[in-house]
Amino acid sequence: MNTDAAVAVLNEERQKLIHQLGELGADEKGDLTGSVEFGDGFADAAAATAERTEVLGLVENLTTLLGEVDVALQRVADGTYGICDSCGKAIDAERMDYRPTSRYCFECKSRR
Repeated sequence: MNTDAAVAVLNEERQKLIHQLGELGADEKGDLTGSVEFGDGFADAAAATAERTEVLGLVENLTTLLGEVDVALQRVADGTYGICDSCGKAIDAERMDYRPTSRYCFECKSRR
């Protein structure tokens, strides 16, 4: 995948992640915006706590993915996109097509 195509894919993924965060009531940083209510009755406290915990877990996963996308976009800007962070060799094009946020070649990733 050339860098122009990678940027397009990464930007599309970034927008999807931001949309998903918004649906969960969170901003790009993962902070809940207050638009989500988890119940306020004593009887609902356990259910509300469980739901809040689940939402916070989803938000954390989405913000991690968003961070990976942002790092990949910065790597494009820096000219290091597609170069392994560990060994400095080019990451296989098929790997970059499959996972555009890859920072390690297959050999280095499998050693981690």
